[in-house]
Amino acid sequence: MIHYDHLRFKEDLQVASKVYWADLRADYRENLPQKLTRLMKTAGMGQIDFEDKFAAIKLHFGEPGNLAFLRPNWAKAVADFVKERGGKPFLTDCNTLYVGGRKNALDHMDAAMLNGFSPLSTGCQIIIADGLKGNDEVEVPVRGGEYVQKAKIGRAVMDADVFISLTHFKGHEEASFGGALKNIGMGCGSRAGKMEQHNAGKPHVAQDHCVGCGACTRICAHSGVTVTDRKATIDHSRCVGCGRCIAVCPRDAIRVNWDETVTNLNRKIAEYAQAVVDGRPCFHISLVIDVSPNCDCHPENDAAIIPNVGMFASFDPVALDMACADAVNAQPPLPGAAAAGDCGHDHFHHLHPETDWMSCLEHAEKLGMGSREYELIKI
Repeated sequence: MIHYDHLRFKEDLQVASKVYWADLRADYRENLPQKLTRLMKTAGMGQIDFEDKFAAIKLHFGEPGNLAFLRPNWAKAVADFVKERGGKPFLTDCNTLYVGGRKNALDHMDAAMLNGFSPLSTGCQIIIADGLKGNDEVEVPVRGGEYVQKAKIGRAVMDADVFISLTHFKGHEEASFGGALKNIGMGCGSRAGKMEQHNAGKPHVAQDHCVGCGACTRICAHSGVTVTDRKATIDHSRCVGCGRCIAVCPRDAIRVNWDETVTNLNRKIAEYAQAVVDGRPCFHISLVIDVSPNCDCHPENDAAIIPNVGMFASFDPVALDMACADAVNAQPPLPGAAAAGDCGHDHFHHLHPETDWMSCLEHAEKLGMGSREYELIKI
């Protein structure tokens, strides 16, 4: 059994944010969706005025072929909570930058339906926030922004009166992990917004590892990779830094330069998240289950790296991400998983050593989005 007392930051409880946590134990008296509902109530989500308000529930519908994404049952529990309080919820996400099953609104909705998301299964409609081709956006000023002055956010996200993030907490090959800030910042960016965030982080090919298989050329949406004499090269004038080639390379030959670029990506994610949540009621939920090494954007998912931990909720997305990261890193790696071995108490850095996940949380805290200090409260 894992004890979480050591995860509570006690330096100054007056500024520490409250993060609520529930394990995944259930019986005939309370199933897991009911337990999530109790978590939301206990964490104070019911304090939000939902009456006649449009409530965007931002989640990831999962790339076709991926099975680690959150089941629609979780979304239904959140949507029902909103509807019971007079609100008008809808599920939403923005289109992807890379080639895949969610690159336009029609394909995106087909993917959502394929993965079980529908008005019948979730109790609410689906709206792809940045429109048919990913260019229906609103330029939103970033208060205190150092890297982005105006974030390009999907219009439907900004049209909502209330914003709720429902996040599958998992690994990520560039951000290190995909938590609430990643779900909000990158996920709510339009196609141009995603390009702006990825723009500085451009990978290179370690030629001695490359075998010229061409997987990177097939995945690149911008014709930025070519293979000559069985060696791939990346044209940085075309590359947008999306990182898809990194994920598909079977020999780990495509790598991110260890410099400021990955840190800047994480800081841009924080600034985009700030643009989304600033000035309106928000609430954040993260489920630390099926913690796959990489993003749900992959058309596959590797085995979970740790045992399932539970469900977390908070008004503070920074504290929520910190608590979830601590909870994951407190777990032993599962035998045979990608994170197996000596992780140095950081599974995500062990999986993706060229990433810097703390930079996102530090920058979000600097922007005033929340605090990395938290009090973990188990229900």
